[in-house]
Amino acid sequence: MAHTLDLETIVEAILGKNVGMGVDEKALISTLGNSHKDYRKLFRKASKSFFVEDEERAFERCHDDFVKHLKLEFSRFNNAVVMWSMHPWERDARVVKKALKKGDECYHLIVEVACTRSSEDLLGARKAYHSLFDQSMEEDIASNIHGSRRKLLVGLVSAYRYEGNKVKDDSAKSDAKVLAEAVASPGEKAIENDEVVRILSTRSKLHLQHLYKHFNQIKGSDLLGGVSESSLLNDTLLCLLKPSVYFSKILNASLNKDADKGTKKWLTRVFVTRADHSDEMKEIAEEYNQRYGETLAQNIQEKTRGNYRDFLLTLLSKSN
Repeated sequence: MAHTLDLETIVEAILGKNVGMGVDEKALISTLGNSHKDYRKLFRKASKSFFVEDEERAFERCHDDFVKHLKLEFSRFNNAVVMWSMHPWERDARVVKKALKKGDECYHLIVEVACTRSSEDLLGARKAYHSLFDQSMEEDIASNIHGSRRKLLVGLVSAYRYEGNKVKDDSAKSDAKVLAEAVASPGEKAIENDEVVRILSTRSKLHLQHLYKHFNQIKGSDLLGGVSESSLLNDTLLCLLKPSVYFSKILNASLNKDADKGTKKWLTRVFVTRADHSDEMKEIAEEYNQRYGETLAQNIQEKTRGNYRDFLLTLLSKSN
């Protein structure tokens, strides 16, 4: 039996009340799937933001932007499932490759992979890079990035950090003094310093936590507060010292209603790459709640839809 079409229901299923991410597949099936062709014609005529009337040829044509929007929103769930199905090493290798293709604006993704993964997982991503792209991650970065950023990024992805519980506090204090002097330089000058690159790309994360404490005592100010938020150095320090802060900021940016297409994709990446690490995901969710005054689950519930929303909430529940 054919049903009449509720325009408001369809618009909400496609766009959501607050123009969120994903589509409400069940609502679309129950409305569009059960509709008569005459009702769909009325729907097209009434939906000026989706269709334009071609009076000369007597039909309603889809706006190109609407077609692109539908393809993008339907693909969010598919892409999330594909990424989740991949081996984590392959997933990270592909993230780095995509960052190199996108250029400057995506180099923070290389930092993210290099600095938030375990030593074994980073080594695994480099192995996967060999398999997928017939070259090493290090040589690809060195071939495509130039200047001080190349030195830092090659150093970071080449790392195999010690993950034990021993730290030489004197060395951490000495490194803190080096960093204190270097970050006083304007802009990205600090990453031109070979000693800074050595410290950031070779020291254990526990050592860097001790360095962080000493730096704050030496300078009387927070290391992270003295570095430009939009810099590669800031991304590196956040990922190494406070990954939960880094990821909560990434999630907040991706869920912002004014986020661009590329930024919105960060949401899938963070959930898919962190969900298997339940302790990390729990810390990210707690940091998000503390920083933005609302739970991550609540924001996902409100700003995503359909299968995509259900999948993200399922991944999030793994940390409970």
